[in-house]
Amino acid sequence: MLDWLADNLALIMFVSMFFFIFIGYPVAFIMGGLALAFAVFGAWLGTFNLIGLSDIVLRMWGGVANDPVLASIPMFIFMGAILERSGSAKDMLDATEVLLKRCPGALAVSVMVMGTILAAPIGVVGAAVITLSVIALPQMLAAGYDKRLAIGTIASAGTLGILIPPAIMLVVMAEMLATSAGNLFLAAIMPGFLLSGLYLVYIVLVAIFRPGAAPKLPPGYGPQTRSAFWYALWRGLFPMTALLVIVLGSIFAGWATPTESGAVGVLGSMFIAALNRRMTFKMMNEAIFSSCRANGLVFLIFLGATGFSYVFRVLGGDDLMISTLTHFGIDTKWEMLGFVMILIFLLGFPFEWIEICLIVLPVFGPILLRYDFSDHLGNNAALMTWFGTLVAVNLQTAFMTPPFGATLFYMKGTAPPGVTMNDVFTAMYPFVALQALGLILCIYFPSISLWLPRLAGFIE
Repeated sequence: MLDWLADNLALIMFVSMFFFIFIGYPVAFIMGGLALAFAVFGAWLGTFNLIGLSDIVLRMWGGVANDPVLASIPMFIFMGAILERSGSAKDMLDATEVLLKRCPGALAVSVMVMGTILAAPIGVVGAAVITLSVIALPQMLAAGYDKRLAIGTIASAGTLGILIPPAIMLVVMAEMLATSAGNLFLAAIMPGFLLSGLYLVYIVLVAIFRPGAAPKLPPGYGPQTRSAFWYALWRGLFPMTALLVIVLGSIFAGWATPTESGAVGVLGSMFIAALNRRMTFKMMNEAIFSSCRANGLVFLIFLGATGFSYVFRVLGGDDLMISTLTHFGIDTKWEMLGFVMILIFLLGFPFEWIEICLIVLPVFGPILLRYDFSDHLGNNAALMTWFGTLVAVNLQTAFMTPPFGATLFYMKGTAPPGVTMNDVFTAMYPFVALQALGLILCIYFPSISLWLPRLAGFIE
């Protein structure tokens, strides 16, 4: 019995992680606690040397804490909190509606365009979805929009924040895959716009063929004079667009690292708040408080994941995964890639993106590196960048797939009375299907992801 436990300790550890996450314990405590428990158990069975626990501290301080890219996470979270609390998002929605009021399904299209623009500076899905929901959902329902279309539009627009750079998820993935965050930032731009474009095409088609589901805005909606029109556009779109250009442009032009661009973004968001006369101590206090909570959670998860990954590998986790895949007959590169993509999609039902990243990437990233995709990519050096963007697109579903997607609960928590959880679930299905289509296109046409990094000379 003890010999069987010693041989299968990594498997028991992996299954235990899923069990405790399903129960509902915080993932950071689960991973850190399991690492400590199985290290002690492994030492008792003679398969783990407890002195190895000191390596976890070295990995944390020499890797995570010493990584300048990860230092950008607090800045980007703080920037998003300021933009949300200062009300800049509502100004943008008003301006976008004015600009697109003649388009079929103008209000839904405006929300999607706004979500695409907000995705870069806010970068936190919860903040983006809640902001869009509070501002736009009552307005869309009052305008006669089908509530499922309205909910799906807001949810999908809000989740673009984890894909369009400088998304926090891309920074985390770059650390997990030991690749450049700048490469992932560039590679994720086109897939992000691709998904946004697919959503927009769907919304316009629904508005054309089912006009009752997406009524037109009245002709008298918005400013009626030219000066009022341009003022609304300037107030709502110019500051946020300028912030987007400054944050991303400073990275791509080489003027600032991702870490420094986060600080630039914070300064820009504060300037926008001051420009709109909303730079108050109360607003800043709320933004700082919410940022501190989010940052504490993120880095506690890093600590737990570092310990879990180390102990899991020492106990033979890599060999376990390889033997399991071989047992199921998964040995070619496309079978392996398909398996990982399906696994991530299925994990999106119960888990959030950071949990999936911490479970899948450290285990399957090194395994996938053993395969040669140069005939499909042109150069195998681009493999981790391409794989990272595929995972990022796939993880969009982690926020929207019933029954546990975080976006579902954000939407239900902010929806007005009369919107049921079943409405929220049903609203997600067309948009999840569009995400799957976008993923297939990115797999079949790798240039969607790799064109910009190659244009910038980051990869060959």
